[in-house]
Amino acid sequence: MQLSEQEVIRREKLSKLREAGINPYPAALYPVDHTSESIRKQYEEGKHVTVAGRLMSRRIQGKASFAELQDSTGRIQVYFNRDEICTGDDKSKYNDIYKKLLDIGDIIGVEGELFTTQVGEKTILVKDFTLLSKALRPLPLPKKDAEGNVYDKFNDPEQRYRQRYVDLAVNPSVKDTFIKRTKITNSIRDFFNQRGYLEVETPILQPIPGGAAARPFLTHHNALNIPLYLRIANELYLKRLIVGGFDGVYEFSKDFRNEGMDRTHNPEFTVMELYVAYKDYLWMMETTEQLLEKVATDATGGTRITVGDKEIEFKAPYPRVPILEAIRQHTGYDVAGMDEVALREVAEKLGVEVDDSMGIGKLIDEIFGEHCEKHYIQPTFITDYPKEMSPLTKEHRDNPALTERFELMVNGKELANAYSELNDPIDQRKRFEEQLKLSEKGDDEAMFIDQDFLRALEYGMPPTSGIGIGIDRLVMLLTNNASIQEVLFFPQMRPEKKPVELSDNEKAILDILKPEGRMALDALKEKAGLSNKAWDKGLKGLNKHGLTKVSKEEDTLVVSMQ
Repeated sequence: MQLSEQEVIRREKLSKLREAGINPYPAALYPVDHTSESIRKQYEEGKHVTVAGRLMSRRIQGKASFAELQDSTGRIQVYFNRDEICTGDDKSKYNDIYKKLLDIGDIIGVEGELFTTQVGEKTILVKDFTLLSKALRPLPLPKKDAEGNVYDKFNDPEQRYRQRYVDLAVNPSVKDTFIKRTKITNSIRDFFNQRGYLEVETPILQPIPGGAAARPFLTHHNALNIPLYLRIANELYLKRLIVGGFDGVYEFSKDFRNEGMDRTHNPEFTVMELYVAYKDYLWMMETTEQLLEKVATDATGGTRITVGDKEIEFKAPYPRVPILEAIRQHTGYDVAGMDEVALREVAEKLGVEVDDSMGIGKLIDEIFGEHCEKHYIQPTFITDYPKEMSPLTKEHRDNPALTERFELMVNGKELANAYSELNDPIDQRKRFEEQLKLSEKGDDEAMFIDQDFLRALEYGMPPTSGIGIGIDRLVMLLTNNASIQEVLFFPQMRPEKKPVELSDNEKAILDILKPEGRMALDALKEKAGLSNKAWDKGLKGLNKHGLTKVSKEEDTLVVSMQ
């Protein structure tokens, strides 16, 4: 492992600490009794406190030093004075341990008394300190120049997502996002619990991936010797619980879909699904309005929020627009009653990509997604989807070609999907069989036939309404984040490229080439001073690593940096 100069120095300090009899990673409990926040809120001059956190800055001035300690609630200033810490003749704890062997990023415990500085800063006068964890890598802390300009911020998205632990340590606003995420989920739980609904857990590993149109992840269970799928939705299991006699159940579920990744999609995501017996989709619209009003208020203090350059109002009521009417309004085409051939022609005229596997439902979905979704910035219920788009939804009471379904659109994206649930087992079997035909045409998102779920329906499921709300997207809205990666602690990433280990010959060639960027091959070879064998091996290695490229310019071979 190649260590930086700073990492080497810190490891040397680690050895010196151990030589001095100090365990840099002690096992014993440290008796924390205050946080930076509790000190600020309940400040008492002269009060004795014990805190712990990460050393984030310090200004050493001889026998005294001001520093900042960061814990889970914020930062507090601490004042180290040699004579307060070292009351006897031995001053090594301050002079050697604190000044020479501690670093920014180390985690320490501090005991001391509260006082206020001349400029009014609430501060801890340190009486004693304990090293709790030695940091072997330096934190990427931003720096300010004399004009107040900030440099070296840890703001590269890929680094931030890969090293979320560093991101949280140095970017306080990131922690605020995840604190708000917890407030949002707690608010939803409170809303449902007050109504007597039961929070439950259903299987993540499933023999049949049902409840949504999506491509699943496949795995294998060795002991049972059967294929299993990571769930794409928990709908069918929650409905089984309604069959079993629960009137209202909900679950915050991790779902997995083996599909594309972008700013609003991650292969692993969180959905809240709720099912309530003896209700319909009209009731669920009203309930959704009440829920989102409460959640927005609990998370942000009001129902009006800012998302980018837009203001979004979550106060009820929300408009209700049938999906076929939305398509007519925004494309000029009335697609109601069209067959697959006619819909395909409309899609092609509108520039929507289609393929042979798409049936009526998928074609309508693509047209709506391409040409309509983006127009619904304020919360809007898109309702009454065609039957082909909704294989788990009850037939519309007024139009047998439609279903009692809505999707909630906010800021041009789907936030929730809800139904009057289909509870006719014969109709449900027929809908599953239609999905099977789509699968045979090549639609890898078509639903499987779940025979056990059909059996459950045959025992009788009461009229039920259900909804799924995308928690990640809701958090994005309420924290004003445009990327789903910003609201997931550990979003899925491409494999990290391993640092290239170069041979001495490769390094020698690269060190000469770097300042120039490109050189004639003969000149570079002469300057490197390597034997023919060492030169050939070194240059071939650099080309293989993708660091250099050899090209011919007129009659001259040239080596360029990549």
